[in-house]
Amino acid sequence: MEEAKKVRMGVELAESTWAIVLFCVACGAVAGALLPLLARWLLSLPWAPLEGPAELLTSIPEPALTLGTVAVGALAGLLLGFMAVHESLSVNISDTHVTLTIRDSAQSLAREEIATLFRDGKHLVALAPDGMELAREHCGLPWHRLTGTLTAYGYPWAAEDPHRADYRRWVPGTPGLPEGADALLRARAQARKNSDDAGDARELRGELLRLGVVVRDEEKRQYWRLVARD
Repeated sequence: MEEAKKVRMGVELAESTWAIVLFCVACGAVAGALLPLLARWLLSLPWAPLEGPAELLTSIPEPALTLGTVAVGALAGLLLGFMAVHESLSVNISDTHVTLTIRDSAQSLAREEIATLFRDGKHLVALAPDGMELAREHCGLPWHRLTGTLTAYGYPWAAEDPHRADYRRWVPGTPGLPEGADALLRARAQARKNSDDAGDARELRGELLRLGVVVRDEEKRQYWRLVARD
């Protein structure tokens, strides 16, 4: 699901827009085709949740019912596909810079800024020489291709986070944090409980970085480490 295209002074790696959209449309169409079957199965139960909507749905004669639900499912898949494309990461790699583009925004990292890059779960992470986190982005690109291209251009790649042993699990009131960091971590923990607040959690991560606190997540847990600041 990826395509590589040559650009001036480098290579851009990006997920294929058509592959993402077609996959989502196909999934939506299949879900739409299964919806009438689900409605009939619900009505066969002695007690069925959503019995009213199921009866209304099955009152539509075939083949209009299946054709309609497939069309609606495909349309929903199309919208979801465009959203997925908007959220997908593209990486431009040149001799002088690595540029990460996602959500209509681009972050360009100069070669001398980057001490190492590594994979943390599904995220691509870039660190500065002082250990500060320069970027952390969800990455759907094939990792072997991404790492191969980065190393071919001479960028340092680590098998794991070189500071992994420095992280401590955050709990409210954890000592050793800079002033204001505990409140930000509390707010971020709350934002992460709500999937609609992903942007808020991202913004709070940025606020913590400004305090010299690097955060990484494991499921619902937050871990933190301090960066020595001059």
